[in-house]
Amino acid sequence: MTPLRYKSLFISDTHLGLRAARTEYLLDFLKHTESDNLYLVGDILDIWKMRSGWYWPSINNEIIHRVIDKAKRGTRVVYVPGNHDELLRDYLDLHFSAIDIQREIVHQTADNRRFLVLHGDEFDGVVMSNKWLAHLGSGAYDMLLWLNRWFNLARRRLGFGYWSLSAYLKQQVKKAVQYIGNFEQAVIHTARERGLDGVICGHIHHAVINDLEGLTYANCGDWVESCTALAEEPDGTLKLIHWIDQSMQLLDGKEQHYADSDSDGRVVPTS
Repeated sequence: MTPLRYKSLFISDTHLGLRAARTEYLLDFLKHTESDNLYLVGDILDIWKMRSGWYWPSINNEIIHRVIDKAKRGTRVVYVPGNHDELLRDYLDLHFSAIDIQREIVHQTADNRRFLVLHGDEFDGVVMSNKWLAHLGSGAYDMLLWLNRWFNLARRRLGFGYWSLSAYLKQQVKKAVQYIGNFEQAVIHTARERGLDGVICGHIHHAVINDLEGLTYANCGDWVESCTALAEEPDGTLKLIHWIDQSMQLLDGKEQHYADSDSDGRVVPTS
C-alpha cells in the first residue's frame, strides 16, 4: 500500500509509557506516512509515568524502531523534548541514531513561512512554577483516561463509535478558566517578538490551526485522546490529520482492550 507523502510531519504527546497511550494507531500512522521532515514535538516518552510504575509493551519498541529507521533512511528527524520527557533536555544538540535533539527549532515551510517549533510547557504557568500541582493534575487526568477506556468499551457494545469523554471534560474545564486561549496568546506573542510567522507546538492536547492576529498557531494534538498530527503539504500548506478517521488499517477497537500487562511488560488483552 502506497504511503501518504508529506513534506513535513509534526507529532506530539504520544506519552509512550502511559497505559492509555493509543500506540496501535500511532504505529499504524508511522507505517503509512512518509515525509522529508519528522518533528517529535515533546512528551514522546512519558518519563513522569514511568517513574511511578514501569509499563513498556513491545509495541513501544516497534514505534521507536520505526522512527529510527525513518531517520536512517533519510528523513530528517528532530526531537524537541517536553515536560514529561524533560530529562532529554540535558542532551541538547546530541545526534543520536540519526535523530537531532533540540530545545526548540525554527522550521521554514515550502512557501517560506518561518515557524517556531517547541513543546509549549514553557508557557504553562502551572507546570513551570508549581510542578507538584502539575503532577497532581497528571494523576487526575490518568483517572479520566481510565474511565474513558471503559466508557468506550460500553459504547462499542451498544454499537456506537469512539467518543473521548476525557477530552470533552477537559475542554469544558479549560474553557471555564480560559486556559487554552491564554496559552495560545502567550505562544503567539513570543512568535511575534521573534519576527516569525507562527508557532507549532503541543502540550495541551488540543489539535487546532488558528489565525491569531495575522500569525498562525498550530497545535499537533496528541496520541492519547485524539490521535492527531500536523502535516505540511508540498506547497507549504499546513493541515491537521485525524488518524482515527483516516487510518488505512481499521484496528477494530483493539486499542481499548489493552488494559493490563503481565510481569514481563507484555500487553495482555482483557477480553
